[in-house]
Order: sequence, then C-alpha cells, then structure tokens
Amino acid sequence: MPELIRSIVNRLRDFVGNRRRAPRHSVRLEVELALMVPSPGSTSRSAGPGLRVSGYTRDISATGLAVIVPTIRAGGKYITGSNQTLQITLALPSGPLEIYGTPVRYSPLEDPGGDRGYLVGVQIERMSVTHRTTFSAYVETLRK
Repeated sequence: MPELIRSIVNRLRDFVGNRRRAPRHSVRLEVELALMVPSPGSTSRSAGPGLRVSGYTRDISATGLAVIVPTIRAGGKYITGSNQTLQITLALPSGPLEIYGTPVRYSPLEDPGGDRGYLVGVQIERMSVTHRTTFSAYVETLRK
C-alpha cells in the first residue's frame, strides 16, 4: 500500500508542477551510501560494517542528490527509513567528497531497458566547509 501512495504522490507532483528551488543537473557520479547508526552506549553515530550500498547519481543540485542503488537495504536495515542519516561518499572528478544527508523519497525503477534498482532522493544536511566549497563549484560548472 505505501508503494501505491508514493506512486500517486509522484504523479501528482508531475501534474501540479515542480516546486524545486535548486536546479537539477543530470550527471552520473559513483556514490557509496553508508547507513549511520548509533554506537552502543553512545550518542555518536557511525557506519557499521555491512551497512553500505554502492550506486550512482542520476542528478544533483546544490541541496540534494538523486541516487540509483540496487537495493534499499544494507545489513538488514532500510537506508530509506524515517529519521535515517546517510554518510555519502561522492566521487567527483576532483576527488571524493563526504556528505551527510537524509533520504526524503524513494521509488522502485522498473524500466527494462534503463536503470534498475531504486531511485533515492537525498536532501543534503551537512558537509565540511571545504567539501561544500568544492561541491558548490562543481555544481556551478554544470550550469554552464
């Protein structure tokens, strides 16, 4: 049932219009998503072993990423669960960046001639100042 509701909302979004604030740029970059989980007896969060999924971007913007992954489960946990934080390693041509984000939507891809797996929309929450500068410069080059 949740898949049906998600499908209806996605179609409604297409019908009503696109309210995105940051322009998206189609680019395929390799990514690794690591599910951040609380450390036992601690409030800090880290990526445990086996909690990683590799994929690639469909598009990026200054505020988010659309990532295609083969599965939405890592180590028996859903990477798209509510209140999840993902540590994302994004392979830019200038080198890898580390981004922290939250999944905001996902949908299965069923195009037999195209991408397979799941499309996961991730909202960027934080990254280091250096990585933010590098990322913003890269996104700006895609505009031109």
